[in-house]
Parts: sequence; C-alpha cells; structure tokens
Amino acid sequence: MQLAGQEAKAWARLGDRRRVEVALDRGRNLLEGMPHPENLDNHFVVDPAKFDFYSMDCYRLVGEDKLARTLAEEVLRTGTDFDGTERSPMRNAEARVTLGVTAAREGDLDQALIMGERALQGERRSVPSLIMTSRELAAEMRRRYASEPAAQEYLGHLHELGQASPGFLPQ
Repeated sequence: MQLAGQEAKAWARLGDRRRVEVALDRGRNLLEGMPHPENLDNHFVVDPAKFDFYSMDCYRLVGEDKLARTLAEEVLRTGTDFDGTERSPMRNAEARVTLGVTAAREGDLDQALIMGERALQGERRSVPSLIMTSRELAAEMRRRYASEPAAQEYLGHLHELGQASPGFLPQ
C-alpha cells in the first residue's frame, strides 16, 4: 500500500494525473483488503490514515485543489486528538502546507500565510521534509504575490529554516 502511494506521488511530481489515479486505486484496493490494525503505534502495521496523506500530496501536486483541501482537512482531523493534541505532527504540518497552497491558488493570501506559518511552528518537525513540501507554497507565493511584503516575509522565514538544511532551500 505504501509503495502504491509513493508511486502515485512520483507520477504526481511528473504531472501524470491518469497514472496517479491508477496507483491510488491500487493502493486503496490493497488497503481495503487488510484488517483494521489494532495498534497504530506498532511501526510494522499500515496506518489507514496514511493513505489519505499520500493522496493529499498527489492531488496538491497535480492541482486538484478541492480534493487536496478535503484530504488535508481529513489528515488534520485524524492527526489531532479530541483535546487538540497532535498525534501526527509532520502529517499535520504538511496538511497545513496543502491548505496554504490551495488558499494561495484561490487568491486568499492571508489564509495561505496563516497555514504556511502554522506548518512551520510545530513541535516535532523534520526541517528538510517540511521545506521540500513548502517549496510548492513558496512557488505560489512568488508566482502570485511577489510584490506583497507579507509573502516576502514568509519566504524569508523559509529561507532562514533552509539555512540549517543546505540543499533544501526553496528556489
């Protein structure tokens, strides 16, 4: 299931929507054939919510913003306990980046900046992974809001984070 999700993400990066759907369908079929895991903390079991995470990335990459946004909201819902504690901080951060990208594409700079900054504020984070995901939001900021001071400030924040992880700086 995870390999199908990774394959779908690779096709999404290449912009092949049809192959994205084929790989996601294969992953969904595999997931549906598995029993629901009893202990999601066991590293060797498949967390069904992870497939929504893979799908969210794919749809964001191919520009299917409504699907990406819906899945990002689901990732946040399943990755957060009833009391607001985040169970999946990295997935949640990437879901916020997705919400930022979709907001930027819809012309909502304020929401894009809120989500982008919230993604960078989590307690546990893999800076290289988060910066790689944030490249899409950075690209949307440059493309649509290059003259906006708030967008420039966000891009500067990303650049500062990238200083600690050379090779992952957003271009």
